[in-house]
Amino acid sequence: MAVKEKILVIGASGQIGVELTMALRKIYGNANVIASDLREQNPLLEGTGPYVSLDVMNKEMLHVQVIRQNITQIYLLAAILSATGEKNPNLAWNLNMQGLLNVLDIAREEQLTKIYWPSSIAVFGPTSPKHNCPQQTIIEPITVYGISKYAGEFWCNYYHQRWGVDVRSLRYPGLISYKSAPGGGTTDYAVEIFSEAVEDKHYNCYLAEDTYLPMMYMPDAIRATIELMEAPAENISVHTSYNLAGISFSPGEIAASIQQYIPDFTIDYKPDYRQTIANSWPQSIDDSIAQKDWHWKPEYDLEKMTKDMLENVQKAYAKSH
Repeated sequence: MAVKEKILVIGASGQIGVELTMALRKIYGNANVIASDLREQNPLLEGTGPYVSLDVMNKEMLHVQVIRQNITQIYLLAAILSATGEKNPNLAWNLNMQGLLNVLDIAREEQLTKIYWPSSIAVFGPTSPKHNCPQQTIIEPITVYGISKYAGEFWCNYYHQRWGVDVRSLRYPGLISYKSAPGGGTTDYAVEIFSEAVEDKHYNCYLAEDTYLPMMYMPDAIRATIELMEAPAENISVHTSYNLAGISFSPGEIAASIQQYIPDFTIDYKPDYRQTIANSWPQSIDDSIAQKDWHWKPEYDLEKMTKDMLENVQKAYAKSH
């Protein structure tokens, strides 16, 4: 008989967490996906299924919840991101590492079926190849976020090799979404630019016009996550974290894409400390191993994403005004 999956999503109120929780509830049933976060529950999740207030740093409480709720899978999304992490490196390191180790330990003790933990393109550094950055390459991150993600990848691999924990991971590019706000990453401009375009017809961008970065529209990221998690274990060849690619573009290109719909939209470029972080990352990612292992393929290009984002941001803006 197939095991009845009960899934715990930690960090469910974040940018990825909200949409991933909703997608998982569609697949596994509302009652079988438990959302948890330190913050208030995101309004989009209210009434859609169980919610518990949970601190991933409190291992005893986390362990109690896993046993009490008969959890079989954990999605650990709680993290301090790149731009925020630079303001408080110790906190970022402690939360990002200890949270992961707590979850891996509980997974090993309770023999959970699967763990999901996201990594990031932030693992790459100035010495990594800029174009079509491969799965295995020079990795020398310069942010505490990148350092913590890279170390985390090796912990995941270690728990898999040593104890057979089935932990899976994706190196997310910058993620663009309209349902929930981004959480302090270097690529957040690509979300902010849409709401500013709709509300003010102007955006002050903290990155230079020609800063190319790997990005992905949230529906693709959610689908990639679920496709990875549903792939048969024997297809998974990467136990650190898979490269994942969607679209690469610059602020200048996304502005031009928006201007097709909002012709009087203007943009100014005022690079700040986040520019240094962006410059250290690759401009495009080679994800051929994800394509081969579990048939990954993105659906959205820049144009399709811009159209969908603007429609949804305009709807939300009209509703609130």
